Amino acid sequence: MEIGAVEFDRQYRTVSSEGYHLRSPEGPLGRLDLHFASSNVYATLVMRVDLPEEHVLRLIERIDELLVLSAETRRDDLYVTVFRGDEIGFYSDDFHAEKGREVRLRAGSKLEQDLDAAEDVGVND
Repeated sequence: MEIGAVEFDRQYRTVSSEGYHLRSPEGPLGRLDLHFASSNVYATLVMRVDLPEEHVLRLIERIDELLVLSAETRRDDLYVTVFRGDEIGFYSDDFHAEKGREVRLRAGSKLEQDLDAAEDVGVND
């Protein structure tokens, strides 16, 4: 596999983290979560395929060059934990609601407050 052909599709970005799907020309390759701490970067890499350690190390170098160093945050060290596994599903509140299951809101969340306020003014009547 040509590590240089691996593409990183960002799924999300927050103030201190980013998540990516990894794809190769052959298909889905894995998932990467980056967490930017005060001086170090922590990464969790889940590979969907078996790769020789040499390829994994080259992939980590590419992640460091393309994603970590370009983030323009302090980086004293990059710690990467690599797993081998497959995605078994993607679940969200919408998924549970579609299945007729109760969706719980975190107590005190903004959504819960907004819903309570709407009930108070009779919006849901």
